[in-house]
Amino acid sequence: MGKVIRWSAFVVGGLAVLFLTALILIPLFVDINQYKPEIEKQVAEATGRPFRLGGDLKLSLFPWAGISLSGLRLGNPVGFKEEKDFISVRSFEVRVKLLPLLFKDIQVKRLVMDSPKIVLIRTKDGRTNWGGLGKTVKSKGPSEERAGKEKAPPAGLPIKALAVEEFSITGGSVIWIDQVKDDRKEIRDFTLRLEDVSLTRPIRLHISAKLDDRPISVRGTVGPIGKEPGRGILPLAVVLKAFETLEVKLEGKLVDLAAGPRFDLALVVSPFSPRRLLSDLGQPLPLQTADPGALEKLALSAHLRGSPRALSLSEGVLELDQSHMTFEAEAKDLHKPDVRFWLKLDQMDLDRYLPPPSEEKPSPQRAGKEEKGGGRPAKKKMDYTPLRRMVLDGTVDIGKFKVHGAKMQDLHFKVLAKDGLIRMDPLRLKLYQGGLNAKALVDLREETPRSRLSLDLKDVQSGLLLRDVAQKDLIEGVMNARMDLASEGDEAERIKRTLNGKGELLFLDGAIKGIDLAGMFRNVKETFTLSPSAGTAERPRTDFAELHVPFILTNGLFQTPGAALKSPLLRVRANGKAHLAEKTLDFRVEPKFVATLKGQGDTMERTGLMVPVLVGGTFDSPTFAPDLKGIVKGMIPKPSAVEKLLPLPEKSGKTGKISPEEQIKGLMKRLVPFGGK
Repeated sequence: MGKVIRWSAFVVGGLAVLFLTALILIPLFVDINQYKPEIEKQVAEATGRPFRLGGDLKLSLFPWAGISLSGLRLGNPVGFKEEKDFISVRSFEVRVKLLPLLFKDIQVKRLVMDSPKIVLIRTKDGRTNWGGLGKTVKSKGPSEERAGKEKAPPAGLPIKALAVEEFSITGGSVIWIDQVKDDRKEIRDFTLRLEDVSLTRPIRLHISAKLDDRPISVRGTVGPIGKEPGRGILPLAVVLKAFETLEVKLEGKLVDLAAGPRFDLALVVSPFSPRRLLSDLGQPLPLQTADPGALEKLALSAHLRGSPRALSLSEGVLELDQSHMTFEAEAKDLHKPDVRFWLKLDQMDLDRYLPPPSEEKPSPQRAGKEEKGGGRPAKKKMDYTPLRRMVLDGTVDIGKFKVHGAKMQDLHFKVLAKDGLIRMDPLRLKLYQGGLNAKALVDLREETPRSRLSLDLKDVQSGLLLRDVAQKDLIEGVMNARMDLASEGDEAERIKRTLNGKGELLFLDGAIKGIDLAGMFRNVKETFTLSPSAGTAERPRTDFAELHVPFILTNGLFQTPGAALKSPLLRVRANGKAHLAEKTLDFRVEPKFVATLKGQGDTMERTGLMVPVLVGGTFDSPTFAPDLKGIVKGMIPKPSAVEKLLPLPEKSGKTGKISPEEQIKGLMKRLVPFGGK
């Protein structure tokens, strides 16, 4: 028995010596470089592009199994002449202990790559130098796929231990050449170092590079990876710094990356200037802001949890310039997103972020051409398919809000979306000492969007609102309004031309500025102007107790069947129309002088002199003129009234009748004594 053991030990020892001797002698007597042509040929056939190894291949087997090479070059396809190589590597070396590999124990002495370079090119005709890399893999049939699934190895890496003394990539670069946009970007001085690489300890990560000579770095730890890589929890704590402007911290854990991956991460983006960041990148702002000081500060923090199918954000805080927002959100079924969210914003001046007003005003001829499609290319239609698939349930609260000059407070609305129907109900806010309650519906089920809006406005100071929104000082008073509107389309011009609905406006205890209706009874000539009379410091105005404007909208045409104004001295009715798209006015206003004062509630019919007014022009430049023809026409059926106004000697000719010309002259003479010249 002892002899058997001794002989067995002798045989095993001899085989080990022979094996070690072979590992030492093989690299000395076997010229691996003779295989270079075959290696180059096989790689070229596999990738479909030229491949070559410029330097010698070096092989070692003991005590470390390793290989080193230099001058690796993988060329570009035919037709890419700007850069000769797609990938190039100055040198590469890897050394691994051979015997531990038999026991799934990977011990790496060195894994070093020097000066790798990748060039990505997109040509003017849209071709890319990475397209079609390698041969097309024949698709498998259903039976082959099932067989493959049945034979699939269990998740996780097939190793038991890992130790790497040195892992580094230095001097790397990536060049992006876009001939379509005539753009070139370069990442250079790329360095990647991993320290303390094992399965049981955190791996220290160091990445640095320069993007167009601006520094980027990533520092932190990953791991421990664990005894079963790809399974269990993988801790992560990294910090990204870019361009001496941006700092992003990511800390948390990744779970079961090999099967059913999930993540639980805390994200913190330190305050930075988006404006400066884009400037450092040589990129323009995605939008031109009216305030050049906007987008100077942005900070973000949130807790992210999720998987490839679902995502949730909690404890979210966003700071944008002077605005502070907290938010939460969750999304599931990301291919058909089902989103829930809630956000609360303390304040937002949206006017700062809107484009500055254009100083150029298109001429009527140009505007007409553009409306007909001759002045600009047709706008690409919006694709609402993602919105039709989306399910949405969100709530928004904003403390103070400003848009297009309008100042609002306590904005609250809830938005619901499903099957292409988007509802906002309720929607309420406060503005100018009053309030608004509304609900809206947007129907995206058809190709052309359809919208409906119902609103109820109460006790709003109309003068303050109009001055802030339109920079006009035309009316003041407490405004109330009810409207039910519907429209089609997603462009302002289309919406104006398809606007339909009805409603009413009611102004109480206010004034119309720029016109003195009572002055019509004193001086027809000088009243119809928006400027003060000579020697008068104040603009003319008409005070009223109530102004009621019912209206109907038909395809963008605003019509009022009987607007009415009540004041102590006047009763006014108005009929007419305004075209919202053309911005034109066409109204006839009929004021009636009241000879007695009984207060704002007096509704008794009064008699007095009617002086109709024609309102025309545009929204920006309204015109006012007396309707003298209407005055005469209204009085001709009543000869007795005309007789009282005109002296009998002015009757014409043999008939003794008063001609229309004489009627107007006589009427003007009669109007002048009421304070005119």
